[in-house]
Amino acid sequence: MDVRDLRYFVAVAEELNFSRAAGRLGIAQPPLSRAIRQLERRLGAPLFHRDTRTVALTELGASVLDDARHALDVLAGVSRRAHRAAQAVPTLVVTAKPGIATGMARRIVDAYAALPGAIRVTTVVSGYREQAAMVRDGRADVALLSSFFDARGLDSEPLTVERRVAALPAGHRLAAQAQLTCADLRGEPIPRWPGASVAERAYWTGQDQAGAFRRGDELAPAGPEVHDPAQLIEVVALGQAVALIPRSLAEQHPRADVAYRPVADATPYTIAAVWPENSRSPHIARLVRTATDLYGSGSDAVVAAHHLAS
Repeated sequence: MDVRDLRYFVAVAEELNFSRAAGRLGIAQPPLSRAIRQLERRLGAPLFHRDTRTVALTELGASVLDDARHALDVLAGVSRRAHRAAQAVPTLVVTAKPGIATGMARRIVDAYAALPGAIRVTTVVSGYREQAAMVRDGRADVALLSSFFDARGLDSEPLTVERRVAALPAGHRLAAQAQLTCADLRGEPIPRWPGASVAERAYWTGQDQAGAFRRGDELAPAGPEVHDPAQLIEVVALGQAVALIPRSLAEQHPRADVAYRPVADATPYTIAAVWPENSRSPHIARLVRTATDLYGSGSDAVVAAHHLAS
């Protein structure tokens, strides 16, 4: 496949409609259809099932899609990072989502800027689950990413690690217990993050722990969809769900209608510095080293100290 093949295939695979894909690509539909047919002939197998009304990925097409997206991200990343490095004033881009991660990013960038020979750094506040994609496709050089994330194509270094607690409606039966386990949450509705993978859902429901749930158990019942931490706390307060959250988030949202209880065996919540896999940039390496020097002990104490400082 060449780059054009990848772009055409991904557009059709995501739209599942040749007309919409052609519009997205800014080309006419007939040449797009011909290009896909030629690609399938070269591969020796169909990528799509199509009839007069529907388009669907074949098993091969579904397996190729993820790799094709990744390949396009890698190519875009090479181009964007090379462009920034070639500027008269080279620049690094650091991204983090709002909250503790942006505060950490600010402190890291300030410490890096004080070093001899440091280059300019731009900080970008990004939305939920955007950070990994921004590093892969070159929109960012370094990201601060929290559990759980897809590490493909990325190198990472943990910066902070903190325990998680259960957020419960104040009148919930489990609120009477001083400490819980992941198994105690079995059967409770858990808020849903949009587009979460099975692995992400397992992490946020506590079902990623071996032995916490019986073999063959289904994932926890789906609660309301949420898009930010404040909304998550609200649905808990309304009695619509329970949630596993970082301890620092509980400390930021003390409420009479929400009870927070430690969960002894929940996988910790980690914030890591993330950069492109196999990067040889000395500037990225120096920025990451600055981050690990500031936060590298990775303990709850580090997180608490950060909250006090900010």
